[in-house]
Amino acid sequence: MNVLIVVAHPERASFNGGLVDIAVSQLKSAGHSVELDDLYAERFDPVERGEHYVQRSNKDYFAPLDEQRHHYNEKALPADIQRELARLEWADLVIFQFPLWWHAQPAILKGWLDRVLVYGGRYSSRMRYDRGYFRGKRAMLSVTAGSPEKTFQPFGRAGNMTAWLWPMHSSLYYVGFDVLAPQVSYGVQGGGIEYQKEDVLREHLEACKQRWAARLLQCEREKPIPFAGWEDWDSEGLLVETSPWRWRLG
Repeated sequence: MNVLIVVAHPERASFNGGLVDIAVSQLKSAGHSVELDDLYAERFDPVERGEHYVQRSNKDYFAPLDEQRHHYNEKALPADIQRELARLEWADLVIFQFPLWWHAQPAILKGWLDRVLVYGGRYSSRMRYDRGYFRGKRAMLSVTAGSPEKTFQPFGRAGNMTAWLWPMHSSLYYVGFDVLAPQVSYGVQGGGIEYQKEDVLREHLEACKQRWAARLLQCEREKPIPFAGWEDWDSEGLLVETSPWRWRLG
């Protein structure tokens, strides 16, 4: 496989950076090609603005989606977006490595989604979900969280991790990716009584790294998270009565 690792952490020597190093080592040793996309190191601008577009279709009013589509059609997208799109074209698997900040991905990664998944080029009203542009490509989130795993269960104080990651999972499926189950490393800041001792925390972090290394050796064979598709919805966008998703979600 060609594997693109999109890194969204400001410190390369962090635990997130260590997980990146493990991924590079494991994947390359398995014969895969790997490219790093370090958003902070490359100073990616996550803010969508009119100044990014040099051939504005409307110079008086900035409509981001209109300008994305216009510049895509004119082959005049900003250079940084062209670079990111080329990386996605190359990749068979995209791994997003980031910490959970305020129940979501860091702003730089949210802005990456805003700017790189170009309207008209990578999605449209008809090119979405199981008809999305990136059909056949895979994506996976590798996320770190400060609190212990139990607190991120449905009745935990930190909230349900499945719910926190749903927006990004949904966005990736929206543009056609097969989304693999996330790899979540919990308790990395020593949160919780069980991690307060330094030696215990060190052992815990090492165990997280080992689980990640083992997961990488089998991810190529994993089945993606199931999502509803166009055949499951009626003309108003609701699940049809016969869809098995009504039973799953009920």
